[in-house]
Amino acid sequence: MEPMQVSNEQLEFFRDNGYVVLDPIAGQEELETLRRIYDELFARRAGREQGAQFDLAGADEEDAEATLPQILGPARFAPELNDMEFKKMGASCARQLLGGTVEGGDHAILKPPFIGSDTPWHQDEAYWNPSLIYSSLSIWMPLQDATVESGCMQFVPGSHRQGVLPHHPINNDPRVHGLEVDNFNQEAVVACPIPAGAVTVHHCRTLHYAGPNLTAEPRRAYIQTFGLPTQTRDKPRDFYWQQIQQTARQSRAEEFERKTTDG
Repeated sequence: MEPMQVSNEQLEFFRDNGYVVLDPIAGQEELETLRRIYDELFARRAGREQGAQFDLAGADEEDAEATLPQILGPARFAPELNDMEFKKMGASCARQLLGGTVEGGDHAILKPPFIGSDTPWHQDEAYWNPSLIYSSLSIWMPLQDATVESGCMQFVPGSHRQGVLPHHPINNDPRVHGLEVDNFNQEAVVACPIPAGAVTVHHCRTLHYAGPNLTAEPRRAYIQTFGLPTQTRDKPRDFYWQQIQQTARQSRAEEFERKTTDG
């Protein structure tokens, strides 16, 4: 595929609205390969011991079926992903939209058929370090056509201009990793159904949501994150919701790090 050029109109739309829809960054052959790798990673729960695989919407208990499984950094467990064209295309889009040298990461979120939970309204920055200043975006790519019924992305235009709103763990359960915003005006919501390989791009403070998967097919999403270098704030913010969470994912991550450090 030819390198994607973000048009001036698309750049202006992103700056004004905090999100934009772009044409496919992955071809059909690459999507087939990516679906195979993706399904294998989720089937073996890659990275679970490290705390990288967990149920975003539940208490993440070992014997419970996950309704919103996620893998942080899937390319760590399938390095061949880094050589695929969609990665290069995503980085190119991010550089154009952010206007500088970017640092990247990735994660994957699966909504199983019929039981895939919704991803509640939130801002990505609510998960991050409150002591830092961010200029970041996420490139969300479905590996199959994403519809409102299967859980496509939805946004509140212009919400990236405000600060990070108060959040809480999903259902106010401190065992749950996922966050949801306390409240906001839902009058201006825009749903963005897109075909496989196309992408939505959103700013780290844009309010967004993805509904439950009501279809018979899995809804696979691969998300690339990019940002300009961070800066330290003069005064850290109070993300109190992070302090009340006590998740199994974090416990596994800490135990894995301890074992690795101890040798």
